[in-house]
Parts: sequence; C-alpha cells; structure tokens
Amino acid sequence: MIEQDTIKLLRECDAGIKMGVSSIDDVIDYVKHEDLRKLLLECSTEHKKLQDEITELLDRYHDDGKEPNPMAKGMSWLKTNVKLVMNESDETIADLMVDGCDMGVKSLSKYLNKYAAADEKSKDIAKKLIKIEGQLSKDMRGYL
Repeated sequence: MIEQDTIKLLRECDAGIKMGVSSIDDVIDYVKHEDLRKLLLECSTEHKKLQDEITELLDRYHDDGKEPNPMAKGMSWLKTNVKLVMNESDETIADLMVDGCDMGVKSLSKYLNKYAAADEKSKDIAKKLIKIEGQLSKDMRGYL
C-alpha cells in the first residue's frame, strides 16, 4: 500500500508541475512588468527542481510519471489565450496564475489526503509544491 500510494502521489505531483510550468510558458511572453516576469521564472525554476526530484524517485519505482490530463491542459490553454486576446495585461496574467495555483493547491491537497499511506519523502514533495503554488498565488495578488 505504501509503495502504491507513493507512486500515485508522485505521479500527481509530476502532472501538476508539468501543468504549472506549461501555464507559465504560455504567458511569459506577454508579461510587461519585470518583477512579475521574475516571480514567474523563479517559480518555474522551483517547479523544475522539484520535478527532477520526482523523476529520480519515480525512476526507482520504474515509473515514467504522468502527463497532465489533455482535456484540462487544452482548456487551460484555451482560457489563457482567450483572456489574453481580450486583455493582454499583467493583471490578466496574474488572474490566470491565481486561478491555476488555487486549482493546483486544491488538487494536490486532495491527493495528499487520498494517498495518505505514501512515504514521507513524497508527502514532503507534495507539501513543498503546495507551498510554492500558494506563495505564487499570494504574490500574484499585487498585480490584480
């Protein structure tokens, strides 16, 4: 049970990180305020560091990780592009990021509870990711 929950939790963290990095990549070229760009790039870097850790752990279990749900990724891309076409501003970007981070925190918290038998290292990674997402959401509020 511990191994299965560990793998499942790591897979969800992997998918969440990929979704987060992809979302930042989708908006970064539209950012006007340099401090906002810096926040987003730092967050992306933190996500990638955690992803390296997750990949290493999943490799031990001979697991390839998980891609984000194609429907969720497509809807996110569509929402981002429609909103940016209507209003290409840092405020729009911050709004999109807050929504994405809040969904990420909610999903990861749900998986942390669902896979309660996961090992402590995997739970710590999920908690770090929740903290990073929560902090970015908070940081974005100044641009709303």
